[in-house]
Amino acid sequence: MTLRVPPAVRRHALALALVPLLGGAAAAEDARKAAIFPAEMNDPTLAYGRKNLPADQKRLGLVTDVLKAQLSEKAGIESVDLGPQADEIRKESPLYKCNGCVPPIAKALGADLAVTSFADKGANQLFNLMIVISEAESGKVVRQGQVTIRANTDDDWSHAVRWIVKNRLLAEPLPGRS
Repeated sequence: MTLRVPPAVRRHALALALVPLLGGAAAAEDARKAAIFPAEMNDPTLAYGRKNLPADQKRLGLVTDVLKAQLSEKAGIESVDLGPQADEIRKESPLYKCNGCVPPIAKALGADLAVTSFADKGANQLFNLMIVISEAESGKVVRQGQVTIRANTDDDWSHAVRWIVKNRLLAEPLPGRS
């Protein structure tokens, strides 16, 4: 006999499970702290240390700002100041290539979580955006999400971040996965 659990009960159970993991509006007084690192981009057309295009750099800043706002508003996650570790972050950048350097930096900042975001540029209007949340103590990935962006406007990038937060980072996990 299979027991059917109503969707409202599943949502309530999920919310209770996420409170200790990601915080939440109900646990605002015990807000989890996260080191939310600046979004980065891998652009294979840029060789020899050239910088991202100004429009791409602007959108990476937008991704970081929207991500901070969404995690604060939807999950009660407080962003810590990255300033004290700025030299270490600069030394290890790009963080998507640093092979495990992010959690120790987040831990040194007093954060519970490390949040990184990374865009892989395929063409001028084709990007893969990935956001990863890991524990600062162990480095274990607790949530991640990815989306393909097939346009290149501020609205498209903002929408992509909001979609990942809503549908991947804060959504009910798939059966058998955590």
